[in-house]
Amino acid sequence: MKTLIIIPTYNERENIGRMLDYVLSHNPELEILVIEDNSPDGTAAIVKKAMESNPRIHLIERSGKLGLGSAYVTGFRYALERGFSYIMEMDADFSHNPDDIPRLLEAAKKYDLVIGSRYVQGVNIVNWPFKRLLISYFASKYVRVITGMPVKDPTGGFKCFNRRVLESIDLDAILSDGYAFQVEMNFRAWVKGFRIKEVSIVFTDRVDGVSKMSRRIVWEAVWMVWRLHFMRLFKKL
Repeated sequence: MKTLIIIPTYNERENIGRMLDYVLSHNPELEILVIEDNSPDGTAAIVKKAMESNPRIHLIERSGKLGLGSAYVTGFRYALERGFSYIMEMDADFSHNPDDIPRLLEAAKKYDLVIGSRYVQGVNIVNWPFKRLLISYFASKYVRVITGMPVKDPTGGFKCFNRRVLESIDLDAILSDGYAFQVEMNFRAWVKGFRIKEVSIVFTDRVDGVSKMSRRIVWEAVWMVWRLHFMRLFKKL
């Protein structure tokens, strides 16, 4: 079963080379697609160098910083066109532990969408400031209350889709682009009746590089939850 891991990047030169080496050396059956948003720090050059010696690395370069959601949608289309059965999302900065990849893939044999969850067994986050931890935790509860979706970590970005989930979703109709994108994809899968499984992970904040979180991304997520709720009520999904 062909599996593709999609890794969006912007200014990840400190991490991307190590991430590619580690994931591919420990998972010989996987391939990786890097969606690179024209990083000024030379991230793309590192990926291209790695591609010279490893045909399991692929690269799509975009014209600028176009957003997380559109990066993943680009990757989804790439995966579906090339016959991948499982499509994974993962960050480049090691906040998602590559050693958890086999656990997500094992669960994906029985479930349609598997989420690496920070909150399914307590709170498993390392090195976050307390304020950010509180915001994230209560944002997850906010999403569950408004949408009714039984997912404890709806904003998590470490996940695995069965291709049939992505085939069922109109990718041209995706509304959000920041972290709300994760909520929207989970919500659309849930509304369509796909089986969702949360697998407990430990999320460790990045050591190298800079977080991409912004106030605009947060507000998009706040309002998108209500939009999805009413779209479901009026059967627009």
